[in-house]
Amino acid sequence: MTVSAALLPAAVLLPLGMATLLLALAHWLPPRLSNLVAIATALALAAICAILARAALDGPILHWFGGWTPGFSTKPGIVLGVSFAADPASATVSAFAALLFAVSFTFAWGYFDEVHSHFQVLMLLFLAAITGFCLTHDVFNLFVWFELMSVAAFALTAYPLGKSSLEGAFNFTITNALGSFFMLAGVGLLYARTGTLDFAQMGRTVAAIGSDPVLTGGFCLIAAALLTKAAIVPFHMWLSDAHAVAPSPVSVIFSGIMVSVALFALAKLIAQVFVHDPDVLRLAQSGLPWMGTATAIIGGAMAWAQRHLKRLLAFSTIAHLGIMLIGFAAVTPSGTAGFLLYLLGHGLVKGALFMIAGILLALRASADEIVLYKKGRDLWPAGVAMAVGGFLLGGFPFGLMHDATDLIGRAAPVTDFAITAATALTGGAVVRAALRIFAGVSGAPGVERTEPTEREREKDDRPLWLMLAPCGALLAIALIPGHILTPFIREASARLIEAGGESIAQAPVGQNPLLSYAPIALTAALVILVLARRRPTTTFARRLFAMEAFPFRALSFLHSGVVGDYVSWMILGIAALALAVG
Repeated sequence: MTVSAALLPAAVLLPLGMATLLLALAHWLPPRLSNLVAIATALALAAICAILARAALDGPILHWFGGWTPGFSTKPGIVLGVSFAADPASATVSAFAALLFAVSFTFAWGYFDEVHSHFQVLMLLFLAAITGFCLTHDVFNLFVWFELMSVAAFALTAYPLGKSSLEGAFNFTITNALGSFFMLAGVGLLYARTGTLDFAQMGRTVAAIGSDPVLTGGFCLIAAALLTKAAIVPFHMWLSDAHAVAPSPVSVIFSGIMVSVALFALAKLIAQVFVHDPDVLRLAQSGLPWMGTATAIIGGAMAWAQRHLKRLLAFSTIAHLGIMLIGFAAVTPSGTAGFLLYLLGHGLVKGALFMIAGILLALRASADEIVLYKKGRDLWPAGVAMAVGGFLLGGFPFGLMHDATDLIGRAAPVTDFAITAATALTGGAVVRAALRIFAGVSGAPGVERTEPTEREREKDDRPLWLMLAPCGALLAIALIPGHILTPFIREASARLIEAGGESIAQAPVGQNPLLSYAPIALTAALVILVLARRRPTTTFARRLFAMEAFPFRALSFLHSGVVGDYVSWMILGIAALALAVG
């Protein structure tokens, strides 16, 4: 066994083992020591996964648990063992998740001192689940890690034990538990038809069978579960309720990596298992881009209409997940590379912005941009960071997100309008809030003034510099020129697709003029309109405002907060997937 193969199980055993140790010693360890252990564990895991990502460039790294390799079976085509597999993309996403956890632990320093390491234990379990979810090469174990990830996330959402957090956790639990049932049913159908759970062997069997309704049904059920976790329209309703009420260090993880890693798993399944299934490939290349387009536009519009910062950021996450879905649905190295680069850039920026929301909750006892008008002037470093994050979301032509958007635009040029609109609406909303809160510059509130808000606060005895340092670190990484990482990301995406037996020539690197400058220009225009807005005092102005507000109010009406409505939309989403295949 090679050193790299031996490191694969350690990537999950390390956070699981440290979580167990912290739980056993929770009542004796000083709180700050628990946080130091958690940070060190996350950084060590990031280093392990980075080593695996580099080593995987020479070929995929496999570890068969218990030594049960495919050779142990006496029948050809039968795989009895369970394996982890590290390709460059999977290991990179795992390393990024660990880095984000380390930064979140740093931001949370002193936040949970009184709870005897329980927060660190849950977060390390969460990290282990995400890592296993990325590295597993077995469809059933994909479900197992999905479940562990969900259970940890449910508990972390409800951690404050307030009315709002419990309601958000309830909606999160019901919708994602239903998604788990979908996934388990889908795994059962795939196993019944292929007789295996291993990605590679299942991919070979699917290629031999070809078009088959049982395989297609199994894929649709698993896709519905992953699209629920990834908050893709119409499976997205739970996300804003959960992200708005979870503790800010947890929201960093939710928006920064949890939802996007579900899309990564879906991309991996399509590329490595179903790339030779004509029905699934048609759904991926024809149906999923339209779901991504709807998600980008609806998420962007809802983000623009929010006044509560965490809800605003949650809806912006939905919009950007739609852009990611558009990227990998092309099933090409260029689109997949754009998706992977966007996953990294978005996670960095969104993590930083949720930290800014946490700073305001801790030091100003609110995350409502209208209530906070002019109240952040003495926190100007946080204001600068928020403005930088807003412009990066809004298409600033520099950094990881901009280069990722260019790659996605090349892979799916027909969706340029949706990408531009979602980028400008989300970036403009964040810059609008930054101007109101930190500079006291704003026109009259528009559609956002009637949207819901939350009365909450977070622990206020943490120094500003300690909360701001990890935020600044994330933004600094996000500003790295994309061309530095693009060669590695393109190679990783090509390996991800070739693992399914499909070698696709890479398109030459180029620029899409519309996606290069149109989003930031539209973002600037929206901000200028906000600054120029005045209260409607005439009859004509009131009617014009009513016309402007109508589509936003219609969308808000659909996001009712009633879990029964959310379940109905999930069923509608499965029906839409089935129709797209048929």
